[in-house]
Amino acid sequence: MAERPKTPILDRVTVPADMKVLTDAELHQLADDVRAETISAVSETGGHLGAGLGVVELTVALHAVFDAPKDKIIWDVSHQCYPHKILTGRRDRIRTLRMKDGLSGFTKRSESEYDCFGAAHSSTSISAALGFSVARDLGGQGGDAIAVIGDGAMSAGMAYEAMNNAGHLGKRLIVILNDNDMSIAPPVGAMSSYLSRLYAGEPFQELKAAAKGAISLLPEPLREGAKRAKDMVKHMTVGGTLFEELGFSYLGPIDGHDMEQLLSVLRTVKARATGPILIHAITKKGKGYAPAEAARDRGHATGKFDVVTGEQQKAKSNAPSYTSVFAESLLKHAAEDSRICAVTAAMPDGTGLNKFMERYASRCFDVGIAEQHAVTFSAGLAAGGMRPFCALYSTFLQRGYDQVVHDVAIQRLPVRFAIDRAGLVGADGATHAGAFDVAYLANLPGFVVMAAADEAELVHMVATAAQHDDGPIAFRFPRGEGVGVDIPVDATPLEIGKGRMIREGKQVAILSFGTRLQEVEAACESLAAKGITPTIADARFAKPLDRELILKLASEHEALITIEEGAVGGFGSHVAQLLADEGVFDHGLKFRSMVLPDIFIDQANPRDMYAVAGLNAEHIEAKVLEVMGVVTMGKRA
Repeated sequence: MAERPKTPILDRVTVPADMKVLTDAELHQLADDVRAETISAVSETGGHLGAGLGVVELTVALHAVFDAPKDKIIWDVSHQCYPHKILTGRRDRIRTLRMKDGLSGFTKRSESEYDCFGAAHSSTSISAALGFSVARDLGGQGGDAIAVIGDGAMSAGMAYEAMNNAGHLGKRLIVILNDNDMSIAPPVGAMSSYLSRLYAGEPFQELKAAAKGAISLLPEPLREGAKRAKDMVKHMTVGGTLFEELGFSYLGPIDGHDMEQLLSVLRTVKARATGPILIHAITKKGKGYAPAEAARDRGHATGKFDVVTGEQQKAKSNAPSYTSVFAESLLKHAAEDSRICAVTAAMPDGTGLNKFMERYASRCFDVGIAEQHAVTFSAGLAAGGMRPFCALYSTFLQRGYDQVVHDVAIQRLPVRFAIDRAGLVGADGATHAGAFDVAYLANLPGFVVMAAADEAELVHMVATAAQHDDGPIAFRFPRGEGVGVDIPVDATPLEIGKGRMIREGKQVAILSFGTRLQEVEAACESLAAKGITPTIADARFAKPLDRELILKLASEHEALITIEEGAVGGFGSHVAQLLADEGVFDHGLKFRSMVLPDIFIDQANPRDMYAVAGLNAEHIEAKVLEVMGVVTMGKRA
């Protein structure tokens, strides 16, 4: 373990109130200390490094000038919140980031009074800050509301909906645009880097001087970005910046790493602002740590690493990741069918579409942080005769659900949804869990919903989706490495709605949907030692269900157990509905459905999370014994 950095000024700060006695020079040193502590901590835990390093000076300045927790500082997405956590009474736990029973990697209301609003998804901060501002003026909690939002998050429609409303209401509200030209991947679209014109309105003439914000005064690396933005805005707006048209006073660009400039601007804004104001700060993701600055993603997400070299510890595995299996499979189909195209929302690397983008640039579209648009754009592609694959994480597809219903399902358009990060995902915790997609898709008429039990099954499901033109189809798969099965060279499309038998047994049948199949098989190995040999089947489809297979299992066994990596209302609920409709329960079938519990599960490694959920092999074994009447509530029946 590397020696921890010396942080003499940070050692004097436990909560933001301790910063009020520091001089501006000491605040500058404090920022250096916080940066060193952040790098040191994340080297031990892994996590989102680059975003936090880019806002160190801004974080220090905000807490030095404003009075949290009375003033509400809201971090959009909150990948950048580690420096904030260090300064708000959690430094002693910062080396538990993203671990079981440790600090969340995001802001979380239940964790600290300084986390006034939880986040992990993008573009919510301005809406929340406006809510706090209105609540204040209606007699609720006092104080300022400050939203810190990145230029990538600004591409989402929700941010503009909030600004439109804020400009209309005219409440005192502070928005800081953290413009680093980099979210998880480089931002895309006409909105990504257009904001630079200095505000020239009478009320804030002093601010311009205080900020020393003219483009000519910016450091050279920042100056070019600001110039590009200034040129862009000329083509996008008439009569001032877009923000001014929405009713905001606009200030910038300022150097987000210049402590003197930040303190001067924030102090003036605190003293003088009356309505909504936007401060445009130019920053550098990964600032102050060379390996992060040099990385393609600017150190967005890292494993544990060596502080000196930046070299990350890599888990050893012989199995490819599910994401890479999907990506390679899709490339093969795209080579054979020019109608296949791909859409992602600011996650080309995370979804594996970076490879598709390199080979078929004209057929791959990163639409930015805009899942609603991604879904309807895909619907338009499908209506236009293409075969689009819309590749999103399960947790982010939630953001486009109305579009899934209204624009895809009702019109029976053949959009193919590749749903990554299905199930419990580990260190990102509840906000990123893919818990609900089966339930919210399988209840839509005409939808086909599949889940891969292993990487070979995933290959077959990609082939199935590629050939399916009769309405929308979705297939889900988890984060991380596969189980190491042989991957078929020639993928065979599956018969829609047909599962498969894995092992014939007696008395109890277990019908698995998704990658819990490996845990089911492990449970049955243990049960075999007790003389119990359940039947195992892989459902493959939550919709349409394999009616023939399910009724056969029900008729030939005393008990049927379903298991899935999703919430109640999904696969097991549909099986129960089928059995009820067919009158099977009238004949005494014992039925149990193992699903994620009705709680949000905090971060841990996936196995520990599934232990909380009660979905590991030992829990499956116990459920079989319980349903057979061998064991009930830990006692013999």
